[in-house]
Amino acid sequence: MSGADDVDRALERQIVALLDARAADASICPSDAARAVDPDGWRELMPAARAAAGRLAGAGEVQVTQRGEVVDVATARGPVRIRRPR
Repeated sequence: MSGADDVDRALERQIVALLDARAADASICPSDAARAVDPDGWRELMPAARAAAGRLAGAGEVQVTQRGEVVDVATARGPVRIRRPR
């Protein structure tokens, strides 16, 4: 497995772990997962964190929202949140 795949999987695991640690109706920012994986280089991980959220959303594990509405992270511009499906 390449380093990129390791980072992608780590981001997916962090998104799930962060949501598991919060209330069922809580949401997280992709930056929360990026910071957990690489506290110093998290900004560079933001595209990968959004992509990880998109993969999890595609699998039905999470929803990506913007202003409370479910969106496709691949086409959403600006800040998004990640939550458990409702």
